[in-house]
Amino acid sequence: MARDTLIGSRIRERRALSGLRQADLARRVGISASYLNLIEHNRRRIGGKLLMRIAGALEVEPSLLSEGAEAALLARLREAAAAQPGTKAELDRVEEFAGRFPGWANLLADARRRIDALEDTVETLSDRLAHDPHLAASLHEVLSTVTAIRSTAAILAGTEGLEREWQDRFHRNIDEDSRRLAEGAQALVTYLDGAADARRSLTSPQEEIDAFLADRDFHFAELEAPGADPAELLDPAVLTSQAARQIAERLLQRYAEDAAQVPLALARDVVAEHGVDPAALARAAGCDLPCAMRRLASLPPQALPAPAGLAICDSAGALTFRKPLDDFPLPRFGGGCALWPLFEALARPGQPVMRLLVQAGGEARPMRAFAVAAPARAAAFDAPPLMEAHMLVVAAPEATAPPPLEVGVTCRICPREGCPARREPSLLSAGF
Repeated sequence: MARDTLIGSRIRERRALSGLRQADLARRVGISASYLNLIEHNRRRIGGKLLMRIAGALEVEPSLLSEGAEAALLARLREAAAAQPGTKAELDRVEEFAGRFPGWANLLADARRRIDALEDTVETLSDRLAHDPHLAASLHEVLSTVTAIRSTAAILAGTEGLEREWQDRFHRNIDEDSRRLAEGAQALVTYLDGAADARRSLTSPQEEIDAFLADRDFHFAELEAPGADPAELLDPAVLTSQAARQIAERLLQRYAEDAAQVPLALARDVVAEHGVDPAALARAAGCDLPCAMRRLASLPPQALPAPAGLAICDSAGALTFRKPLDDFPLPRFGGGCALWPLFEALARPGQPVMRLLVQAGGEARPMRAFAVAAPARAAAFDAPPLMEAHMLVVAAPEATAPPPLEVGVTCRICPREGCPARREPSLLSAGF
């Protein structure tokens, strides 16, 4: 139903909310009740002065009657329907629904938004519980201490005639272990209390790096100029650990080298002509594909037609750099999805790979992933090769072929069923 044919439905809804009878509203605007009845049932078009008089009588803006629900509300309703295709919602009547029942429409849209937020939180917390190194180490320490106390207490309780010297020694061990248990439990509680925001709490140097880069949108304008010193950007307030500062210095040094090889103006021109295409940028700048991928991921957001994500892993498959996207999240802990072309490229060094991907179990749009693996250092006869793989991820065009491959974030929180690459059962196998 066209948007302008829903004016009558909106008038009827607003009249009912105002507590006016049809005859009362008709008398106020100077028309017959029967004619107003035809308008309210969308059998007569309305506009101009009559619409203004009705809006005045209902004490609403005329645009609220003529335009109806906002485009954002309609978009959220369509997204809610797309998330549950089995419900077979009548998408062709979504504007009529929003116009006649704006309260219910907003309630449904808000409920869908809340569900999305809860799913995102559950995935984040599940990922944390499964892979958080600090949490795992703390729990291991608590359990080890409890076991030690229990063993010592069992000796004291089960050994008759134990010499006084040994009793004192065991009592001293229990006292020391109890103190250690109390300290460990207190540290664990403090850590969990301080982790209310699961996305921002930091548990490792790598997470400090992730936060440091995200706060700058992965772009450092200071390093675009020749001769810039990366060490000047290491903020101790953000990079609190020495390990994080060392990692950040290495990343920023590489950023400066990439910026010198691929100037920002050249990168902007190539993106304007070819889009986010690492091969085109590599040809124009005379650099290798990994450098082009890093450069595209580091451009300011306004220089790109769509956001570009980047994942880098070493030859062991461990992620050493993460720039996630809303439609393509990356794991905070542990390994990624084995189906990513990032790992496919590791098996074929030097050969570029391009795949269409989509996140399993969600509403994410298809993504185009470019991947390539290259040596991380110069080859040597007396040392094994060290490979590094890069994967650049950008939104795919609306019409894509072949169909995208379903992939996950990491096995622990991937709902994809029957995956041959699964390493462990998913926490989300039963759905939400």
